[in-house]
Amino acid sequence: MTDAPVRRAARVRGAARARAAAMLGAGLIAAAGLAYVTDRKEAADPVAASAKPALMLLTTLPLVFGEQFGLEGGGSPALKALETRYTVTPVGVTDAETLRQGRLLLMAHPIAQPAEALVDLDRWVREGGRLLLLADPALEWPSERPLGDPLRPPPAFADTGLLRHWGLGLDAPDERGPKLRKLGGQEVLTNSPGALAGRCPISRDGLVAHCRIGKGEATIVADADLLNVEDLDGPTDNNLDAVLAELAALER
Repeated sequence: MTDAPVRRAARVRGAARARAAAMLGAGLIAAAGLAYVTDRKEAADPVAASAKPALMLLTTLPLVFGEQFGLEGGGSPALKALETRYTVTPVGVTDAETLRQGRLLLMAHPIAQPAEALVDLDRWVREGGRLLLLADPALEWPSERPLGDPLRPPPAFADTGLLRHWGLGLDAPDERGPKLRKLGGQEVLTNSPGALAGRCPISRDGLVAHCRIGKGEATIVADADLLNVEDLDGPTDNNLDAVLAELAALER
């Protein structure tokens, strides 16, 4: 009898500790939800600089600097959107040493990579790396640089065997011009998008392939002009949010 009040008090204290733990757990889950998007249909929210994941960026497009490499021309809308969520590190090649810098890579209409760098990239993905590749077979991005200039973005993605190695084919569009497509669960404006086919799950419009490759993942998009939100003729409000949503999905 005399032990009953003690037992009741112990139960009350235990229940209080359980409620506190549950509240703490809920708070941690909510905080994690703010830092990482868990649905491709949602755009990623900005996060504090100290909490930003690393994102390697390899591109021939004038995203970091303008075509003349002047500081006044740098900082495209696409780069600014990426920097709301990530610490962006520009890279120039996908060799093993470079890829050791991180787990997440955005290749936006990249230059053709050397064979040994493609081997390193394939190995990096298979060992758990996450890649978003914008592979445009008919780039419409305007450039003041003459044709043949090595600093001008190539007119088409140079697939030197990587997509074929992953069981994918990339076709150029039958018709050029702006097209509405689906990306990251949202309607986006593309320009002369291509079409993907192969053994990975591919969207109905052929724009996006989501591939599981070993322990890693690669999302391939058959357009890169969608990043050029300043020059596209039509609604581009969802374009950059959709790219962020695809990157967020790869982080999971």
